[in-house]
Amino acid sequence: MKALRIAPIAILACALALSACANTVRGVGRDVKSTANAVEDTVENP
Repeated sequence: MKALRIAPIAILACALALSACANTVRGVGRDVKSTANAVEDTVENP
């Protein structure tokens, strides 16, 4: 009976953690892309 109460809470916690990780990875990807674009612009326009 206890597992029936804990399971939905655990699933919700896992879903929230995974969504937070996805947003962090997406943000890092944007930062890397922005840095690459800035470096490319600097090289092309000294």
